[in-house]
Amino acid sequence: MGRSPCCEKAHTNKGAWTKEEDDRLVAYIRAHGEGCWRSLPEAAGLLRCGKSCRLRWINYLRPDLKRGNFSGEEDGLIIKLHSLLGNKWSLIAARLPGRTDNEIKNYWNTHIKRKLLNRGVDPVTHRPFTNANPSSSSSNSELISSFHGKNSSSSDEEPSSTCRLAKLPDLNLELSIGPPLPQQLEANPMLVNSSAEEFKHARRIPWPQNFELN
Repeated sequence: MGRSPCCEKAHTNKGAWTKEEDDRLVAYIRAHGEGCWRSLPEAAGLLRCGKSCRLRWINYLRPDLKRGNFSGEEDGLIIKLHSLLGNKWSLIAARLPGRTDNEIKNYWNTHIKRKLLNRGVDPVTHRPFTNANPSSSSSNSELISSFHGKNSSSSDEEPSSTCRLAKLPDLNLELSIGPPLPQQLEANPMLVNSSAEEFKHARRIPWPQNFELN
């Protein structure tokens, strides 16, 4: 099992630091140095855990801390170091005197990353954004246009069956058998002897089932 965290101690203050606590921490470190952060709070007379004292000193109370906004040179150095080291903020902070790793990380996430994105640069790879497959998109558009062209030409050349049926003339093909007309009797005298009884039981000829129109 690892060491138990120092914050397990009872009666440990949490939250914002007071000016009196800051003065005690600064006075102790100036007199004795940083030393062991685990035993420093008790030696300095602070009701804080060692981790809280270390972060307070490194990020806020060190005399060599550089306050204020980042300069353009610092921005360029951070971008260059990030392209080489990635998100190793402690190593980047070691090359920027007076800046802390936490400060640089926050500045990267809130300002530099947005600046790179506005310039069209990937903040992870530090390379410009490019279309992955520009030729594929053009080929896809050509394919779609050719597909629509084929559909339009085929629709012109080969109309649908509904259109072809609509263009056919309305033919009355219902056949029936009845007595001969007077004109037919004059043309063929043999039909005169035909009795009307032969046509009495005549029926309409049904439409052939296998009849096809050419």
